[in-house]
Amino acid sequence: MLAVASATTTLRWTHAGIAALFDLPFADLLFRAQTVHRTHFDPNAVQKSQLLSIKTGGCPEDCGYCAQSVNFFTGVKADKLMPVAEVLAEAERARAGGATRFCMGAAWKNPKDRDLPALAAMVTGVRALGLETCMTLGMLSDAQAAALADAGLDFYNHNIDTSRDYYRDVVTTRTYDDRLDTVARVRDAGIGVCCGGIIGMGERREDRIGLIATLANMPEPPGSVPINGLVPIAGTPLGDAILSGAAPAIDGIEFARTVAVARITMPAAMVRLSAGREAMSDETQALCFLAGANSIFVGDRLLTTANPGIDRDTRLFDKLGLRPMELSA
Repeated sequence: MLAVASATTTLRWTHAGIAALFDLPFADLLFRAQTVHRTHFDPNAVQKSQLLSIKTGGCPEDCGYCAQSVNFFTGVKADKLMPVAEVLAEAERARAGGATRFCMGAAWKNPKDRDLPALAAMVTGVRALGLETCMTLGMLSDAQAAALADAGLDFYNHNIDTSRDYYRDVVTTRTYDDRLDTVARVRDAGIGVCCGGIIGMGERREDRIGLIATLANMPEPPGSVPINGLVPIAGTPLGDAILSGAAPAIDGIEFARTVAVARITMPAAMVRLSAGREAMSDETQALCFLAGANSIFVGDRLLTTANPGIDRDTRLFDKLGLRPMELSA
C-alpha cells in the first residue's frame, strides 16, 4: 500500500494506498493501527492537554464551522488579548489538573507584530511551569515564526481542515496554499508542527483521504495531528447544514477509521482526539483510543465549545485502564 520512497527516504503514501486502508475490514484496520501504535507509544498512556482562548471572537475569516467569525451571528463576543498574568494563572490551574500540554488560541487571521512580546512572554512563562506549549494564532510571517521559536514555543497549530478539493466549501478568505505556507514557515523556524483537520463537515470519505494524504506527504509529517469532529454551531453555515440534516453527519465507526488511518500513515505523531468529544459516547472514544489516538483536551471548554468535564474523563480512563502521560522531568 505504500508508494515508493522519496529521495529523503520518507515513505510517501499514495491516494490509492490511503483509500485501501479505509476499505479494510474494521477489525483488520484497528489491529494494524494498534500494532503501529504499540511500536511507537505506550498504548495505555494518553496525554492530557488543555486549550485556552487567549483572544476570543472578532475574526475576519469566514471558516464555515467557526463561532468566532464576524461573518456569522453566533452570540460570541469579541474580546481583547488576555493579559500575560491571567494566561499564566490558567496554565498553572491546567498543570494542577494533570495537563502536560497547554495550548493557546487567538481568533486572528494573523497576529500583529505589536502582539509578539506578550505572546512570547506567555510561551516563556508556560514553559517555565514545565508544560509543553502550543499556539494557534492564524497565519504567520517568517519574522513572527522566528520570534515564537526564540521564545521556545514547542508546537504551532495550523490545521488544513480538509482536502484541497473540499476546502473551497469551508473557507474562502484564505487559500489552501496559504495554510501550507504557514506550516512551512513554522517548520523552517524549528517549531514543531501541529496540523490536522475537522471531519464531519459534510465532506465525503474521498475528502478525508485527501486530508490525510496532504498531511502524511508533507516534507516532514506533523509531529502532532489533531482529528477534530465538527461541533455544529447554529449560525455557522456548516453547523446549520448538519443541524438541519441538509448535510450528513459522520458516525463513530467512520471517525475511528479516520483516526486509525492517521495513526498508520503518521506512526510517530501524537494523534489528538480533539474537538467533538462532548457528543461522543464512551464506546466511540474507546474505539478511537484503540485506533491510536493518544491525546485529549481536558477541561469543561475548548475555545468556545463544550468539552467533557474532568469527572467524565476520569471515569472513562478508569473504565479503559488508561493513565495520563506524566510531565517530563
